[in-house]
Amino acid sequence: MKALMELEFFVRAADSGSFSAAARSLDLSPAAASAAIKRLEAELQARLFVRSTRSLRLTPDGERFLQHCRVALQALADGEQALRGDGSLRGSLQLSLPSDLGRHTVLPWLDAFLATHPALRLRVQLSDRLADVYREPVDLALRYGAPADSALIALPLLPQNRRVLCAAPAYLARAGRPAQPQDLRRHNCLRFLLSDELHARWRFHGVHGDSVVTVDGDRVSDDGEAVRRWAVAGHGIAYKSWLDACADVQAGRLELLLPQWRGESAPLNLICADRRLLSPAVQALREFLAVRCAELPLPPDAA
Repeated sequence: MKALMELEFFVRAADSGSFSAAARSLDLSPAAASAAIKRLEAELQARLFVRSTRSLRLTPDGERFLQHCRVALQALADGEQALRGDGSLRGSLQLSLPSDLGRHTVLPWLDAFLATHPALRLRVQLSDRLADVYREPVDLALRYGAPADSALIALPLLPQNRRVLCAAPAYLARAGRPAQPQDLRRHNCLRFLLSDELHARWRFHGVHGDSVVTVDGDRVSDDGEAVRRWAVAGHGIAYKSWLDACADVQAGRLELLLPQWRGESAPLNLICADRRLLSPAVQALREFLAVRCAELPLPPDAA
C-alpha cells in the first residue's frame, strides 16, 4: 500500500504541478511527500521531476512513467469495482471539451450521465485549446476532426458533422448575401484562432469542384463561443461546426448561406491516449454520448 500511495502522490503532483497541493490532497506531511518521491526515484533509478523554489515539472522520464502510472491506477480501480460486483461506476473522469459545444450541448448531457451514475466524480476542462492527453490530467478529449497524432485513439461520435456558413438576419439585411464563396472577400468574416493558427482560409466543395477563400474581418477569437455570439449579434459571417450552429439556425437566430456549397468535414470524436485507459466508466460515457449525438439533427445536404 505504501508503493500505491507513492504512485498516487506522483500522479497528483504531476497533475497539480505542486508537491504541497498533492500532499494536502492525500493528507501527507511535506516530509512524507518528499520521502515518497525520493523512494520512487531510487526504485526506478530515474529522476522524475525538475524542482526549484518556484516551479515543478516532469522530466522526460517522468512524462513516460506518468502514462504507465495512470494505466496502473486505473486498472486497480477497475479491479476494485469488479470485486464489488454491483455494476455501479465509481472513480473519476477528466474531460476536455470544446468551448461552444461543451457549454451549450455537452454539459447538460453530463448532468444526465452523473444522475445515472452518482458515485462518479467529474472534472471538466472547457477550452478550444487542444489538450495534451499525454501530459495533462485528461482521460478523454472531445474534439472535431481526426487527431494529428496517429498514435492517439479516436472514438467516432458523429462522423457526418461538417462546417457551415452562417450569419444573423440583421447582418444579411445590412450587408447582403454572398452568392458564391469568392463573395466572402467583400464581407466581414468572424475568424477563429486555434493553437496560434488563424483559420482564415475557408474551404468549400461544390458540384463543379472545390473553392478556397482567404477571408478577412474585424474580429478574431480563440474561443468558439465568442465567434458564435458575434455571429448571432449580427457582426459578420461565421464558418462554424454544424453542431455549434444548429440550435441557432433552428431558432432563426442564424441563417445558412451558400447551401449549394458543402463546408469542410468536421467529424466529432472522443480522443484517448491509450486503449488501456478505456475503463468501464470511460466506455459507459462513450456509449452515452454516442446515443445523444445520434439524436442530433444532421447538417443539411448540399445540393
